[in-house]
Amino acid sequence: MFDIDRWQEIWITITRNKTRSLLTCFGVFWGILMLVLLLGSGKGMQNGIFKNVNGFATNSCFFYTDRTAEPYKGYRKGRNWSMRNRDLEAIKQKVQGIKYISPMHWGPQGSNNVVKGQKAGSYNVRGVYPDYFNIETQHIYYGRLLNEIDLQEKRKVCLIGTRVYEVLFKPGEDPTGQYIRVNGIYYQVVGVIKAKPRASIGGRTEESVMLPFSTLQQVTNNGDKFWFLCITGEDGYSCDKIMDDVKTLLKAQNEISPTDPQAVGSFSIAKQAETFNMLFLGIDILVWLVGMGTLLAGIIGVSNIMMVTVKERTKEIGVRRALGAKPANIITQVMSESLVLTALAGLIGLTLGVFLLDVVNRVLESGGSNSDTFFTNPEININTAIAATIILLFSGLLAGLIPAWRAMQIKAIDAIREE
Repeated sequence: MFDIDRWQEIWITITRNKTRSLLTCFGVFWGILMLVLLLGSGKGMQNGIFKNVNGFATNSCFFYTDRTAEPYKGYRKGRNWSMRNRDLEAIKQKVQGIKYISPMHWGPQGSNNVVKGQKAGSYNVRGVYPDYFNIETQHIYYGRLLNEIDLQEKRKVCLIGTRVYEVLFKPGEDPTGQYIRVNGIYYQVVGVIKAKPRASIGGRTEESVMLPFSTLQQVTNNGDKFWFLCITGEDGYSCDKIMDDVKTLLKAQNEISPTDPQAVGSFSIAKQAETFNMLFLGIDILVWLVGMGTLLAGIIGVSNIMMVTVKERTKEIGVRRALGAKPANIITQVMSESLVLTALAGLIGLTLGVFLLDVVNRVLESGGSNSDTFFTNPEININTAIAATIILLFSGLLAGLIPAWRAMQIKAIDAIREE
């Protein structure tokens, strides 16, 4: 294996026809390069997609009201309806497995509806329970989050997003304790927040003003109505089971047909994550098929060239056989040459692919952590790199197998006759 003379001979054989060797290596190089780049790009897309929901409790589900699709108990099809506070209490008491629950209510959004002094902007206004911040986690830059006392006492306090803070306050100024006017009513700022997930429910948190749910319900004069509900299940509880139980209860509470498929809409983070996982599994399989197909084409090229090389060296191989070379020596020589060609080209392709992915990652990072891109940190993990290397080495041996067998069949007398 470590015979220096053998490796020198292999190198001389490979470099004897440099152009042919380079063209032969290119097929393997290109196959590995494409495989690495495609796998890294798929991983970058996966990282970007999941980064958008990173920060949401993974076992969260969301419900919203829609028009009824079936007539029921004297009500016509197409009826509008709304959830009510009593529905919340019923869900808490009768649905098992709920860890956090928060309704969401939206206030009016007009032109320059949020004002401080001479500064103003148009922003979302949302009312939530304190539990909401366990469902969609937040970065806290100043102050605190809303709490149960704010909710129970219907306090006129608010949280503002980082974008609202940048517009209404000076850089570095602590806004806690100061007042802003939201839709004509003054609220005291208790904190500045930014959502950890990039995806948002009901508008970007950075561009929102968050109020206690009870306060917003009161000031908008909507009674006890709301149209959106957020729930996180206990660990070990199925989101699907919680969604089914909540839908059944809401329909019973609001005189909606139990078989109505439209009146209560819902979606869950877990189901979305499962969908994305299946999507990226399919992408990975497709990438491997394409990459392996390209690599196979390169390996076939190596095998063909090795056949030509064996043909050109018929006399040399015949002389070796006449001098007592064993068939194993001939096979080892040819397969070693094939392995070196394949490994050299493949490892260069693997290295270049990883380098290009690193360059792309650095370019993306230079754009800042707040870049709204769906392509993040393209990479291949060590297990994938090891698997690609093993496949590469095995392919090199496989490419030399048929030429080596052909070389072993050469007889000394046949070589002399051919010469």
